[in-house]
Amino acid sequence: MLRNLVTFPGAALLLSLGGEAFAAEPVRSGAPNAPDQTPAFDGQTRAPALDDDVTLTATPVAEGLAHPWGLAFVDNDMALVTERAGRLRAVDLHAGTLSAPIEGLPEIDARGQGGLLDVVLDPEFASNRRIYFSYAEPRGDGENGTSVARGVLSQDHARLSDVEVIFRQTPAWSSTKHFGSTLTWDDQNRLYVTLGERSLPEPRQLAQDLDTHLGKVVRIHADGSIPDDNPFADGDGGLPEIWSYGHRNVQGAALNPATGELWTIEHGPKGGDELNVPEAGNNYGWPVITYGEDYSGAPIGEGVTAREGMEQPIYYWDPVIAPGDMTFYQGGRFPGWEGDLVIASLSPGGLVRLTLDGKRVSGEQRLLEQLGRVRDVAEGPDGALWVLTDSSNGALVRITPDGE
Repeated sequence: MLRNLVTFPGAALLLSLGGEAFAAEPVRSGAPNAPDQTPAFDGQTRAPALDDDVTLTATPVAEGLAHPWGLAFVDNDMALVTERAGRLRAVDLHAGTLSAPIEGLPEIDARGQGGLLDVVLDPEFASNRRIYFSYAEPRGDGENGTSVARGVLSQDHARLSDVEVIFRQTPAWSSTKHFGSTLTWDDQNRLYVTLGERSLPEPRQLAQDLDTHLGKVVRIHADGSIPDDNPFADGDGGLPEIWSYGHRNVQGAALNPATGELWTIEHGPKGGDELNVPEAGNNYGWPVITYGEDYSGAPIGEGVTAREGMEQPIYYWDPVIAPGDMTFYQGGRFPGWEGDLVIASLSPGGLVRLTLDGKRVSGEQRLLEQLGRVRDVAEGPDGALWVLTDSSNGALVRITPDGE
């Protein structure tokens, strides 16, 4: 259990120029799993370690959450948190109290990696009180798939009404792994949904099949209808919901506020986690090309990392960080961090901070590994970072600079 107030150094001091500078070496992360693989361009992996003299304070706000997954701020006082076991809770951000499970959720398959996943507010939540959530939906005969539903949250945060499913991943599969899933709105109120390829050897091949939703990012309107400018909107060549394909298990996504572009981060195999900027209709290679190797130590497919017509990640990790969700930091509580990408890490845990030069990673920093498995990270209305720790006694934790 976390103590009431914990301070951790952000990084060892090497050299400070205006509070931050680059060290000559990358972050210490261990030997690569696939040492014979080489990046496609300079800086695609093992960027210079950032030197930052910030010390962070981690303050537990609410505890006793069972493998919390998704976090959405209702306002300055209240947030919604999903628990993978199939519960949705309202959290009082001042008292740290959890509501009873919110009533009205559909049936959820909470086996393995499945369960209740992400939650986001409708862009017009203030007037319609609608929320959206993704989950593993049972489809019969032991099969399941990732679905997205929406419903109206009561004023007392006790129940959902008018619940309707607006998207179902097809085909269903008998698997308890790789559901994705995160939900992200763009600046025109279109909803991106990230979807896993269900992990098993047979369905993973369908990440390349445009007649399925496995291993895809899809984009839909708030009612589930198809945007006219989706790459396969007319159904010619692929399912109309598909935005990009060739993904493995994308569990993190964020809209870059500087450009309006979607960025995603996905679990690769052993030594192959990827950061991408998915573009309409593009193929991101899984399982034909990938960095890293299978968990057995065998190569994935032919063991190649590049092929014509398949996109390279803008950054990859070997060994992995096992990414959860991520956010572009925009607040003022962490001087010099504006525009940086902050990523939740399940292994080794804590947070990963990246500085960026356009679509290239210029520096990397590991933070708060003492927190263990972190599933979600979000910037709160107060400019602090808020994280969910992934355990049977998970916590909502507020992160601030020490002594501010």
